[in-house]
Amino acid sequence: MHRGLPFILFGLVVGCAHYQPKPLVPAEIASNLESRTLADPGLRTFVTTNAPKLAKEWPRRSWDLAGLTLVGLFYHPTLDVARAQWGVATAGVETAAGRPNPTVSVTPGYNFNAASGLSPWIPGFAFDVPIETAGKRGKRINHAEHLAESARQNVTTVAWQVRGNLRTALIDLTTSERRRDLLRQQLEVQQRLAELLDQRRRAGGASAVEVSAAHVALTKLQADEADAQRQMADARNRLAEALGLPVAALDGVQFRFPLGSASNLAALPDEAKARRLALQTRSDIRAALANYEASQSALQIEVAKQYPDLHLGSGYQWDQGDNKWDLALTLELPILNHNQGPIAEAEARREEAAAQLLALQAKVIAEIDRAAAAKSTTAEQLKRLRQVHRASSDQLRLVQARLAAGAVDQLELQNAKLEVGVSALVVLDVEAKSSLAAGQLEDALQIPLRGLSVAQQRGTQGN
Repeated sequence: MHRGLPFILFGLVVGCAHYQPKPLVPAEIASNLESRTLADPGLRTFVTTNAPKLAKEWPRRSWDLAGLTLVGLFYHPTLDVARAQWGVATAGVETAAGRPNPTVSVTPGYNFNAASGLSPWIPGFAFDVPIETAGKRGKRINHAEHLAESARQNVTTVAWQVRGNLRTALIDLTTSERRRDLLRQQLEVQQRLAELLDQRRRAGGASAVEVSAAHVALTKLQADEADAQRQMADARNRLAEALGLPVAALDGVQFRFPLGSASNLAALPDEAKARRLALQTRSDIRAALANYEASQSALQIEVAKQYPDLHLGSGYQWDQGDNKWDLALTLELPILNHNQGPIAEAEARREEAAAQLLALQAKVIAEIDRAAAAKSTTAEQLKRLRQVHRASSDQLRLVQARLAAGAVDQLELQNAKLEVGVSALVVLDVEAKSSLAAGQLEDALQIPLRGLSVAQQRGTQGN
């Protein structure tokens, strides 16, 4: 017995995990964040694995939403947090599966009235083996697995949020760039118009009021063009934030988004069917369902705790030459407490989880209805405004033809160009609204995209 004890203790020590320090240095973290780029080799490997065509040209000088979605999934820190939370929940399954360890107690004794010639010491030890009843371990595992599933679904929910923020920033950047270009064109036209009116005034053919109005309009366009530049810079910063990159990483790169074009929703054969499907399969709804199942398992655990666990004990004592052995069976007597309080709490939490699921589905229905209405309204509005823009463009071509024939002058031509520019700006604004509405409906329905399924792959985080 004494010879084997060192080996038992050695085995216990070897089987234990050892602490490994992993300090965080804020300066190094900041440096890693600032050094992120769109040409990173790790990003290329990630893109090659999930979208090989996008990685053929590297580094890419032009990115669209599909490619940038992969960049966001690779770099964005909120996904790192969600994956880490999933890792914690998964480790909880292993914790729940653990079995209670047996215990050993050393119980030495001493006899002050020992007979002469006999050792007064009475060495002994006791051994206790806990035995769980009522399937508590299995219920704990079920509870932990449901929580892990909820955390896994949350990764996809966060991925949709990353993509939604990315899409919005990309739409804003595209819109602000096009608005700046249109305003610059209008600025040139308005400058030419002001010059023509100045010439007419000197010739006595225009009033001071007309000239002043032209210069006021010119000043306003200059302010609008400067504001468009500011909006571009702001949208570029928000795009970098949505990607998890420093804004300097976007230098020299072009970004594309087809404003006002058909979205992924155009491929849906039945929008009503997609809506019903979303109410069952959205990742946040699946997470809420997993949380409800976890509350059910928690209730089962509390109900099972009404049944006491057993403790099988055994003891040995060497009493002055006599070997004594005993056996004990211990259990708690559920007389004064039948675990009513924790059971009531678990039942209330189950009701709370059910109410949260119902509230979430109601919220999803409202999101889908609101986004669908906005998409329909902006689509109809965009159709009408494009017709108006085509009409103004046709009118411009007519004025240009009449100018060539000498029937009109340059002033009328510049006014026609201004009308086309104004209608183009109006169309641009509605195209942006239409794209945002389509994106919001896409987020509300959570149309399956292969690019988002890779968000649940561990180890895909950027460094």
